[in-house]
Amino acid sequence: QLLEAKANLSLAQTRHALQLQQAKAQMNNVVPKKQFEQLQTSLREEQCKAQQLQENLHQQAEQACMQLVRIQEEHEHLLQAAVEQAEGLEHNLRSAEAVLAERAAQFKDAQAQISRNKLLIEDLREENRGFAMALQVAELKQKSTEEKNQLLEEQASALKQLIGKIMPASLS
Repeated sequence: QLLEAKANLSLAQTRHALQLQQAKAQMNNVVPKKQFEQLQTSLREEQCKAQQLQENLHQQAEQACMQLVRIQEEHEHLLQAAVEQAEGLEHNLRSAEAVLAERAAQFKDAQAQISRNKLLIEDLREENRGFAMALQVAELKQKSTEEKNQLLEEQASALKQLIGKIMPASLS
């Protein structure tokens, strides 16, 4: 029992010496109280700053989120307006296409009428050329007839004069 007690004592002394060495080592690593208090104060200040920064960040995040929601609503509104405008433009385009198709049909009809009119005008020109030639022939005949009439009138006048001279002489 004595040996066992001695062994336990020796073991306890070894442990105590080891604990003492550890305690001395920890004492060497221990920070002085004043420096500890400064570090603790600095830590509290940094924690306060960190909390304020976190609160500011949270506020900014909320504001950014609200701003994003507003921007999204504005974009949706603008998109809806653009869709409505596009639908209006599409309707106007369809109307314009219908009017253009109608005008194109009218234009084709007018072109066909112009082509027919050109043919009629050409026919009329041919007729006019014929009439002009007939008129020239008629004018030449009229001129010839007028010349013959003039000649006949001169002859009739000469005959009247001759008869006028012969009649008084034959009566006497």
